[in-house]
Amino acid sequence: MGIDVHQHLWTASFVDALRARTRPPFLDGWTLFLDGEPPYEVDPAAHDRRDTTGLELALVSLSSPLGIESLPPEEAWPLLDAYHDGALALPEPFGAWAATCHSRPEPERLAKDLDRGFAGLQMPATVPFDDRLLEVLTDRDLPLFVHPGPAAAPEDAPSWWPAVVPYVQQMHAAWHRFHSVVRPRHPRLRVCFALLAGLAPLHSERLIARGGSGRGQVDPGCYVETSSYGPRAIDAVVRELGIDVVVNGSDAPYATAPDPGLGEAAAHAIRVTNPRRLLGRKETRP
Repeated sequence: MGIDVHQHLWTASFVDALRARTRPPFLDGWTLFLDGEPPYEVDPAAHDRRDTTGLELALVSLSSPLGIESLPPEEAWPLLDAYHDGALALPEPFGAWAATCHSRPEPERLAKDLDRGFAGLQMPATVPFDDRLLEVLTDRDLPLFVHPGPAAAPEDAPSWWPAVVPYVQQMHAAWHRFHSVVRPRHPRLRVCFALLAGLAPLHSERLIARGGSGRGQVDPGCYVETSSYGPRAIDAVVRELGIDVVVNGSDAPYATAPDPGLGEAAAHAIRVTNPRRLLGRKETRP
């Protein structure tokens, strides 16, 4: 039984909250409107409850590219509350990451939300790391999940542009910001970066050449998640960071969990042991 730390599933309450809005982000039927992007036709079948065969836990998260977490509080919280209520009502084996408003952070409100049973906090890579929110996580021994945020594409860009260019750039910036500035202030915080941190760990040689440090200094509390990457990228990151900090994520319904291609022991570590360690779950014996 494995763990998938990265899925997106829009529940009925969240869809209703998006349809209640009249300016981006909002839904008109199943047409999604976002600032700076053309209308997008959402496939409703993609947000039906998915096959979770073989999973002990599937963690859903808010779609941070919608930009909800950066809205003014009076706009953000109705959407966040709808997401939280819907996510907590999902049956097993679903769990969820909490989300919060970053335009006016409220640590007390985050604490109350986390205490409802969320696995930790997801934040967009486009917002600052707020020490007050991170302290709430550390106090509860819960992890942070860093996910790409809003990303627009040039008018002539192909549909894959946001996922391949801005998302990767965002994750690079968040990775280096965390290690250079945030980690010294929060040494006990467990954190996971989506999509292998955009392969930022592989740039350690350039980092060192430009005056930075870090190669060979693996942070055991800093994890990377596999979504949208396959065996070649996973193998390269394992060579840089080691196997113990790579965790399984599918980014469903937009992608599927990859086969790491590194053998049975590595697959078990990525799909079972490492996610449990990230989430603070006890290892179970077969």
